[in-house]
Amino acid sequence: MLNYKQRFIQFMVENEVLLFGDFTLKSGRKAPYFINAGKYRTGSQIARLGEYYAECYLSHNICADTLVGPAYKGIPLAVSVSIALAKNHGLDLGFCFDRKEVKDHGEGGMFVGQTLRDGDSVCLVEDVMTSGKALREILPKLKQEANVRVAAMLISVDRQEKGTGEKSAAAEVFETYGIPVYSIVTVTDIIEAIEEGVIGGREYLSAMKEYRGQYGAKE
Repeated sequence: MLNYKQRFIQFMVENEVLLFGDFTLKSGRKAPYFINAGKYRTGSQIARLGEYYAECYLSHNICADTLVGPAYKGIPLAVSVSIALAKNHGLDLGFCFDRKEVKDHGEGGMFVGQTLRDGDSVCLVEDVMTSGKALREILPKLKQEANVRVAAMLISVDRQEKGTGEKSAAAEVFETYGIPVYSIVTVTDIIEAIEEGVIGGREYLSAMKEYRGQYGAKE
């Protein structure tokens, strides 16, 4: 029986989120695989995606009062994860997301959704982490709103690539801010899924391992 990580990797392949071939990344690196989270476009896809995030949340024993989705990609993710936790696991967490500009009319404020209060514990929900930019941008907004504690950050895939130095962006975030970053799967999980026949792509294994050898981070 497949575990949730293996099922998620299959899910990505089925929805053409995980692709194999020759790709030039934003960083300029030439990669044998590509992850395009923009392929999640339907209600059933976002519902299942939220369920995988929820399993990741529970597997790492995260304890938070509110899920925070950094605008814009994090918004549907935080909502879908909160629904999955409530519906499938009986865990009813609040959710909120930031505005790009402070609203000065109506209820006002920088965040929409659950009101953040001093002492609250929050969990950030994002799609991927390349440099940690989204986290760095939302942290001051959170602190301006209330004295909250960021318990963790959830992402879908950890590429396990070097950030600004030899360590990965996730490791750099933990080192700088003390915030653990948990992913549903890592590139290592994807390589193992190919080797175990969970998904196809065996013809790309050597290229993926070579890429990991060149750009893989030292955790």
